[in-house]
Amino acid sequence: MSKTERTGGCLCGAIRFSARGEPLKPHSCSCGMCRRHTGVPFTAWVEFPRDDVRWTGPGGAPATWRSSPQSSRAFCPTCGSSLGAIDDAPIVALLVGAFDRAGDAGLMPVAHAHRSARPKRWARLLQPSLGGEAG
Repeated sequence: MSKTERTGGCLCGAIRFSARGEPLKPHSCSCGMCRRHTGVPFTAWVEFPRDDVRWTGPGGAPATWRSSPQSSRAFCPTCGSSLGAIDDAPIVALLVGAFDRAGDAGLMPVAHAHRSARPKRWARLLQPSLGGEAG
């Protein structure tokens, strides 16, 4: 049986990727690092084993910036699009918004990290199944 393949990339198309299989830990996050990396109040991520992600565009692999002792943020060096994070562990975390079909049900977050850091005015956008609070 073949693995599901999902594709995506940056705004200018220089960095493209293909991710095979089902994502690990689809989640959203409100930590300060994620907010600054993307410029939005919370992000949505999906993780894949490194061996299941291929950089397929003419620009090759994305540029990276070391953001923590265990991870580097990935972005297009041409247009600046945020693409995700490449961890020292054999994991590549891709931003859901970078996928060609970001509405794919298999990319839907099932958990929310760093709830206490999220801007309270945005809480109503997070469904209770993601750890959001009423009000």
